[in-house]
Amino acid sequence: MKTIIRNLKLWIIAVAAVASAACSDLLDQRPQGQWTIDDIEGGAYFSQVMALYTKARHYNITSGIPAFAVHYYRSEDSRKGSTTTDGAEHVPMYENFQYSAANSLLNPYWTQNYEIINAANTVLDQMQKAQEAGEQLDEAELQCGMEARFFRGWCYFNLVRAFGEVPLVDFAITNSDEANIPKSSVDKIYELIDADLTAAEGLPRRWESKYIGRVTYGAARALHAKTYGQRGLWSQMYQAAKNVIDTRVYNLDTPFDEIFREEGENSSESVWELQCTATVAQPATNDLGSQFCQVQGCRGSGTSNLGWGWHMADQSIVDVFEEGDPRRDETLLYFSTPSKPWPAIAPATGNAPFNEFLVSQDGLDGDYYNKKAYCSPKLREYYGSNDGFWYNIRMIRYSDVVLMAAEAACEMGGEAMIEEALDYLEQVRARARGTNTNVLPKVTTTNQLELCKAIHHERHVELALEFDRFYDLVRWQEFSIAGAEDGASAVLGNKGYTAKNKYLPLPQEQVDASNGVLVQNPDYAN
Repeated sequence: MKTIIRNLKLWIIAVAAVASAACSDLLDQRPQGQWTIDDIEGGAYFSQVMALYTKARHYNITSGIPAFAVHYYRSEDSRKGSTTTDGAEHVPMYENFQYSAANSLLNPYWTQNYEIINAANTVLDQMQKAQEAGEQLDEAELQCGMEARFFRGWCYFNLVRAFGEVPLVDFAITNSDEANIPKSSVDKIYELIDADLTAAEGLPRRWESKYIGRVTYGAARALHAKTYGQRGLWSQMYQAAKNVIDTRVYNLDTPFDEIFREEGENSSESVWELQCTATVAQPATNDLGSQFCQVQGCRGSGTSNLGWGWHMADQSIVDVFEEGDPRRDETLLYFSTPSKPWPAIAPATGNAPFNEFLVSQDGLDGDYYNKKAYCSPKLREYYGSNDGFWYNIRMIRYSDVVLMAAEAACEMGGEAMIEEALDYLEQVRARARGTNTNVLPKVTTTNQLELCKAIHHERHVELALEFDRFYDLVRWQEFSIAGAEDGASAVLGNKGYTAKNKYLPLPQEQVDASNGVLVQNPDYAN
């Protein structure tokens, strides 16, 4: 298994020398709006585009605390994690919606998205100039351009969901003044996203095996479906998701209990997966991987220390799963109950049947660890590290696409679409129940409202502790617990959510650096 995993990831190593040079810590760089072309490392289109993949698994955008704060902590299920005192200043901000433009996690998330945008713009500008000079780009080069547009579209989707109106920089920066521009409307940002993802849909259905992990037609179309769903454009969402399904590249044959294990990497479930690996050198480093597992890993000491413990689950998530739903045990790591396929965390006394970990739950800002970020003990031994730097980040899964098709079909309504939505929903539930026919009964209601609620529930449990739960709640405007008689038991309202919290404030550091050009979101203006 170790040999297979490393072979699948060799293309990362081949471009690491270029890519790692481009993946600098933006906390030490100038604020967005002041980059120049000299900040971009790399020469050929290929090496520059491969650098985008390294940037995409960066701490600030997918694998570390700034990314987790924006995507996870604001949902009703997720908590900051770690100890109650570690990073305590972020709890009011992200768990209780007491937003502050000065929060230290906003700027890293913002700048990493814009670093990728700027790098993509540079590649696209170089290609355009080459064509204007009469150069004929070959297919491989044109595909690099499509990848650049995918990443630019993805980053603008991150930004528009998080902040609303943001500066639209769709050109290579040659001097700092060019990038200091006002915000564009949400509609304008989505226009660029639509154009970029449409262009990226020219990518191959599959790459040859040495390039596994490169974005594809399916990844572009699936991401486009997400953007349509965020806008409530149901027919477009349905068509995009259906296009991915119709490729027959993906399926739900991978058992749920294998998806988030290393042997389940790049499975038939994977629509877009960021590739990570590690070296066996002592000490192991994350130069070729990410800190996704390390940051969320079980917090302990000695051999039981798997990481920092940031991003944990709330107790309320347990009741979300239906009785007997096996996905619960593949989503949560418990403190006192053994868990497949390896021992879970034993209590501090060490009296559990398995006691790989001897850590205490006391003093943590959370009730369960995220098993979807739990690395193999065998590979920890192999790499000589507990940090899981080699663990791939699952960005878009096929079940997400199937549920998007179900949701859009249900929202569109009509007998035929309702039946189609039921079929898609059953596909996901059937995979989850496996051979146990006594759990997760087939949903049969043809009532549109009831079916929509069932699909929302299925997204909740299937995609629990993944990237999009908060944004699902926002787009559904679903802030009350389903079935609450008076609607007063608010999922996010109990945490302090109000309508203005749909968008975060812009990082004050960016506003200040713009000398009045970049205007703070009105709800957070001084």
